[in-house]
Amino acid sequence: MTEQAPQGVNPHIPNAARMYDYFLGGKDNFKADRDLGDMVLSVMPEVRDGTRENRALIGRVVKYLCEQGVTQFLDLGSGLPAQENVHEVALRHAPEARVVYVDNDPVVATHGRALLADPNRVAMVLGDCRRPEEILSDPEVRALIDFDRPVAVLMMFVLHFITEQDEPQRFMAAYRDALAPGSYLAISHVTNDVATERAAQVSDFYRKANADFTPRSGKEIGAFFGDFELIPPGLATGLPAHQVWPFHDPLNPVFVDEELARMAYAGIGRKP
Repeated sequence: MTEQAPQGVNPHIPNAARMYDYFLGGKDNFKADRDLGDMVLSVMPEVRDGTRENRALIGRVVKYLCEQGVTQFLDLGSGLPAQENVHEVALRHAPEARVVYVDNDPVVATHGRALLADPNRVAMVLGDCRRPEEILSDPEVRALIDFDRPVAVLMMFVLHFITEQDEPQRFMAAYRDALAPGSYLAISHVTNDVATERAAQVSDFYRKANADFTPRSGKEIGAFFGDFELIPPGLATGLPAHQVWPFHDPLNPVFVDEELARMAYAGIGRKP
């Protein structure tokens, strides 16, 4: 049976956001996404559990930030809507919260806009996180986010899809500079500190999709925080770190495999 795709979308070209949806068990993906996803899983079966853990991590991070008094969230590279989206968690813990999602995929933007029911509190913006000047000046972003007050910028499971040619340290500095004191930056990122050969194979697979895959060392990932103060336990990886709040919910433990736990770093930084 021929798969129906939105106008302008080629269902035969794998897409990183739709592959992520496939790993989560979603339905917004095509055969090409599933085929390449299965190739990734054949080399690194932990990806499926890791992807689901990242969704759980996002919820815990947003809850933690709400508890710190943050009510503004800018989710960069948000991907397709899934369970427990940022605005759902944020509004549950802070009814006055405002959330802006940003993604450079038109299909993601279309799905996101269809999901959102309250344009006065939540928006979906089609934009590229590699262009901070455009994101930070976008009228939809400015309508909901006041950058004179603390903002939480989320870059969860997205920076490893950005190559060094795109100068991630440069544009990350632009985001940090635009934030008011008391703002937060949250990052999760696949690492090549472990399973180096398998990470390289996965990178080769993603070259067949619409995105490169660039796992980085803990030192490289830590540099994205600049001079922000890392919230304990710092840049976390491994089972011990994930047993420390805000990276672990004692009522809902998720990690059972130590190597899986060490295949990604997560951290929250606060601007002094």
